[in-house]
Amino acid sequence: MTKPLEGIRIIDFTHVQAGPACTQLLAWFGADVIKVERPGSGDVTRNQLRDIPDADALYFTMLNSNKKSLTLDTKKPEGKEVLEKLIRESDVLVENFGPGALDRMGFSWERLNELNPKMIVASVKGFSDGHHYDDLKVYENVAQCAGGAASTTGFWDGPPTISAAALGDSNTGMHLAIGILTALLGRDKTGKGQKVAVSMQDSVLNLCRVKLRDQQRLERVGYLEEYPQYPHGEFSDVVPRGGNAGGGGQPGWVLKCKGWESDPNAYIYFTIQGHAWEPICKALGKPEWIDDPAYKTAEARQPHIFEIFKTIEDWLADKTKFEAVDILRKFDIPCAPVLTMKELANDPSLRASGTIVEVPHKKRGSYLTVGSPIKFSDLKPEVTASPLLGEHTEEVLASLGYSKQDIFNLREVKAV
Repeated sequence: MTKPLEGIRIIDFTHVQAGPACTQLLAWFGADVIKVERPGSGDVTRNQLRDIPDADALYFTMLNSNKKSLTLDTKKPEGKEVLEKLIRESDVLVENFGPGALDRMGFSWERLNELNPKMIVASVKGFSDGHHYDDLKVYENVAQCAGGAASTTGFWDGPPTISAAALGDSNTGMHLAIGILTALLGRDKTGKGQKVAVSMQDSVLNLCRVKLRDQQRLERVGYLEEYPQYPHGEFSDVVPRGGNAGGGGQPGWVLKCKGWESDPNAYIYFTIQGHAWEPICKALGKPEWIDDPAYKTAEARQPHIFEIFKTIEDWLADKTKFEAVDILRKFDIPCAPVLTMKELANDPSLRASGTIVEVPHKKRGSYLTVGSPIKFSDLKPEVTASPLLGEHTEEVLASLGYSKQDIFNLREVKAV
């Protein structure tokens, strides 16, 4: 089957997570992604958090599947010459270097545009160009703080809290992939390349838009009725941390199930939506609540919300999280078990859908990774192993017209 991005060649000058997450997604969909790495070391994540000596770490393998690895020393004239040839024959260059790094390498936007006017240059930034913090180095947790996620996550009597989800890294990579695909479509119409940039701060803020919504509501009316602080608590002039409250106006909470005393994940998330109130009452054996004025409307329920959650927890006391969800789903009640990484890794549904895949690797043996979260009717992305350092150097150089002698000479001067 022809893949949608076949014929698109991408120079992957990225490292760690945000950039690699972007280019991996495009590789899954058929792009020829060439990861350019420093000879002898490569991406820092190859040996970061290693669990098997002398084998690429999972941090690397899970973000670089379906790619080719070209080792290249761009500080050497011979290495620069190879890169120039690669640029002339590629469609996209993706980078997440620090500010000005490409310019110092001799590959400014102007130079890239001169070498290949159709080239799309895509960049991950910490902050947008011109931002007063645009010289700051940014990592995942820094981005979550700068983008508003940390200040609105956690409990009201505790500090700002970081999410385990990669809101700054992988999320930014997904945004950049959308930008690259948009630029490629634009190039089909204009014949011209362009620069595409996504900042980690902007990407986090994009996922926190409901909190920006709440800030404006708070400034207008002075309170937020769906937060646990209402109606008895106090609001300041900024959106508070809401614990486990739902963010879309449907009250919800993480509730204990059978076994919570020994299992820290024996919980479900239970959401109380207006249209589900009658089924909730029936499921809990509380039919008298259906028409009770103290419980009938969302506004009436809010002062009693924790009392309601306590009643639900009492109902859950003799049920495991899976037993509870199996009952509640029959009533069409929005809920889910709190699933651990171990449970997700072994979930047969996720294995069958390709969301969790087992991939053979030349040095590690098989490892689990996350497959494409995007599903298609006519495409099933195949996830292949991440490349060994420099595994495809000779192949890539040959595709650029280098002979075996040329490749030997490049190795002699240690340019590749």
